[in-house]
Amino acid sequence: MKSYDDIVTFHGHSCPGLALGYRVSRRALKELGNRSADEEVVAIVENNSCAVDAVQVMTGCTFGKGNLIFRDYGKQVYTFIRRPSGRSIRISVVWEKPDETDEEKKLWGSYAGGDRSRKVVAFVHSRKNAHLRSILDADESELFAVKWGKEPAPPEAEIYRSIRCASCGEKVAEPKVRIKQGRLLCIPCFEMKGLK
Repeated sequence: MKSYDDIVTFHGHSCPGLALGYRVSRRALKELGNRSADEEVVAIVENNSCAVDAVQVMTGCTFGKGNLIFRDYGKQVYTFIRRPSGRSIRISVVWEKPDETDEEKKLWGSYAGGDRSRKVVAFVHSRKNAHLRSILDADESELFAVKWGKEPAPPEAEIYRSIRCASCGEKVAEPKVRIKQGRLLCIPCFEMKGLK
């Protein structure tokens, strides 16, 4: 199993979101077994946060292999399915940051507003590190709500023929081609106003 350091190397820095993805992925692999060498495990992620980088490294699920599926719901929910059995685990993050004082809220607001003074940056780093440690050290019951089940895995990744857009000349996967006035176009060219 990959280590937290492996994930930090891939992502570029350590942060609470990455730690959540690490813990989610460890939990999923504990239930479903080894990471995916090919498409044996499918991950369905409902956000595009730092946590998804951890999911990729830990589980072997990637966009390129077609076994990482993004649903843009903005939820900290992750579903993992083992092929061909359909065994699945759905993990919802329930962890809450500790309450903050009015002064801490004010410092976060200053940081969000662009203040990078030594005091504000030191506070932000200190709080992020405290959140990170809390996540890495917490019991799973403090972090997640878990549901097990069986659900059909999405079809394995398909390889499509590439077609050149009649307007820009760039290659586009055949299912994404649009037709306008008998011309085969990529989506941006199809949506471009005034294009004939």
